[in-house]
Amino acid sequence: MSAFDELAKKAGDFIGDNKEQIDAALKSEQAEDISDKVLDGVAGVADKVTGGKFGDHIAGLRDAADGAIGNE
Repeated sequence: MSAFDELAKKAGDFIGDNKEQIDAALKSEQAEDISDKVLDGVAGVADKVTGGKFGDHIAGLRDAADGAIGNE
C-alpha cells in the first residue's frame, strides 16, 4: 500500500470514528462565522475576476456552500 493510500485510509477511519463530533463542529456558530468570511471573500474575488458577469451564479454557489457549513 502506498503512503498516500495509507494516509487516505487513516483519514477515512478517523472521519468514520468521529463523524458526530465532525458534524457538530461543522454546524457550530464558529464554523458559521469563519465560513461566511471565507465564502464572502472568495465570492468577491470571483466576481471581480469575472468583471461581474456571473454575479448571480457566484452568489448562488456561495449560498449553496454556506448552507452546507455552519448553522444558518
